[in-house]
Amino acid sequence: QVQLVESGGGLVHAGGSLRLSCVTSGRTFDYYTMGWFRQAPGKEREFVAAITWSGGNVVYADSVKDRFTISRDNAKDTVYLQMNSLKLEDTALYYCARDRTNGLGRTAKQYDYWGQGTQVTVSS
Repeated sequence: QVQLVESGGGLVHAGGSLRLSCVTSGRTFDYYTMGWFRQAPGKEREFVAAITWSGGNVVYADSVKDRFTISRDNAKDTVYLQMNSLKLEDTALYYCARDRTNGLGRTAKQYDYWGQGTQVTVSS
């Protein structure tokens, strides 16, 4: 059974940091690009970051570049999102997902398996 389980969300003050984790099961993870997306209330789901299997290639949304870092530990079947200098506008439900095209997809339709999400709330 394919599962992606996110954790690490929470309430943080603006300027603070959080580290999200996404643990996968089954053969979800092997050799695939993994990505993070987020969705704020009343808004569409948006791309945050993606990382290839080797970790050698990453891509970020302009809104998080230089503040967020995506990484992965293939031995642990886990992908991470380190979020620093958090802003109010980073408040959202954060999802990890697998890129079925195995590229560095920025659109949700390129991803086939999704977790349930972890809530990040940034307060002033």
